[in-house]
Amino acid sequence: MSNSGKADFDAVVVGSGPNGLAAAITLQQRGLSVLLLEAKDQPGGGMRSAELTLPGFTHDICSAIHPMAALSPFFSTLPLREHGLEYIYPQVAAAHPFDGGKVALLQGSVADTASLLRADASAYRELLSPMVADFPAIIGDILGPLHFPRHPLAMARFGWKGLQPATRLAGGFKTIEARGLWAGMAAHSMLPLTNIATAAIGLVLMTTGHLKGWPLPRRGTFSLATALSSYFTSIGGTIQTGFEVTSLEQLPSSRAVLLDLTPRQLLRIGGHRWSPLYKAQLERYRYGMGVFKVDWALDGPIPFTAASCHLAGTVHIGNTLEEITAAEQLVWEGGHPDKPFVLLAQPSLFDDTRAPAGKHTAWAYCHVPNGSRQDMTAAIEGQIERFAPGFRERILARHVMDTAQMEHYNANYIGGDINGGAIDLSQLFTRPALRFSPYRTSAKGIYICSASTPPGGGVHGMCGWHAAQRALRDVFNIH
Repeated sequence: MSNSGKADFDAVVVGSGPNGLAAAITLQQRGLSVLLLEAKDQPGGGMRSAELTLPGFTHDICSAIHPMAALSPFFSTLPLREHGLEYIYPQVAAAHPFDGGKVALLQGSVADTASLLRADASAYRELLSPMVADFPAIIGDILGPLHFPRHPLAMARFGWKGLQPATRLAGGFKTIEARGLWAGMAAHSMLPLTNIATAAIGLVLMTTGHLKGWPLPRRGTFSLATALSSYFTSIGGTIQTGFEVTSLEQLPSSRAVLLDLTPRQLLRIGGHRWSPLYKAQLERYRYGMGVFKVDWALDGPIPFTAASCHLAGTVHIGNTLEEITAAEQLVWEGGHPDKPFVLLAQPSLFDDTRAPAGKHTAWAYCHVPNGSRQDMTAAIEGQIERFAPGFRERILARHVMDTAQMEHYNANYIGGDINGGAIDLSQLFTRPALRFSPYRTSAKGIYICSASTPPGGGVHGMCGWHAAQRALRDVFNIH
């Protein structure tokens, strides 16, 4: 950073995940000169794809299905289609199979999903219809820092439901299908389903499914990163890859620095810059569950017993609410379930660019204790085989990543935590520290724009957008 003379850039952004790209684009759009630095050889963070198993099989290394990207208030304003991004929308957003061949589906309208839930049809409509009606007005408030909402009554309706534990909200359902479908949604929180506010994640994902669906980018998630990067450079931005920042002193001079990094990296690269209070808050920041991930090259589609699973891009594998709740609680307490909750994506059913003709790819992960090195391959494959007998016979090759390998791939995934820190009530709005603005650090002109700030994890770019708005006001007097 520069305190005198002309700076090399108006702003430097470190890290090119969705939030770093969003921050860089936001600043560049306002006529500033912005440099985006990335340690890897291509931008994107978790938005990358590669031939992890066999030639011709394209796998998404981290994120694969993108409901929040499609609905993001910021990304939705960008001409990403002009830069090569094409979303594919499976007919069913998410399927949830059960023992015995039953299945619950998140699809189309609230009425479409409710119609399959029999005795819970009315309860589902009562829960989701108001959310779908209110969501376009309140999504900006949901995906932002703590503030007085623009639509307080609608936000209060969401908050009344969302701040409940997922298990309590499940009490309104009677059938195993509705309760299981709900549990699979809420388990994306990577918290015990008995925790306060875990219902919010489930409500957001279900509502997004009804409003937009759960799309996947054609050719792979990398095409989302490519489109964002292409747009950024088309408006004058500069990207430098292969630049690993180990100290803030490495950075070119600038008026503002925005860090798409988590608290542990902030301490590592700039601990001497932070006030004692801010440094202590960063040191107390808590990371959540990690993930163990497997990618497969397959010689055919996954042979789910419930045929409607083949209509879904995402399949939640965990059976009943009770089974999922127990598995997630065990992980939170440091254990490894024999039957983990598995999140599975099968993009090649809808995107023929992902695998050779007649072949397929699949991607899945389960939650594990932070930093776990236990191999969960057999447990994950056992869960899939449970609902798709013959699955193992279709495996041509596999690629696995434990929590250490996830962190090696992306330094923001501390201990395998893909959410940038536990998103429980105590860290929901105060992440990473209790401050007037969570995006400001204690050093003037330096900001944090990662998923360790509100609204947290997910490919939506809103952490970066909010941090950039803060920097625009503070440093450049642009409102």
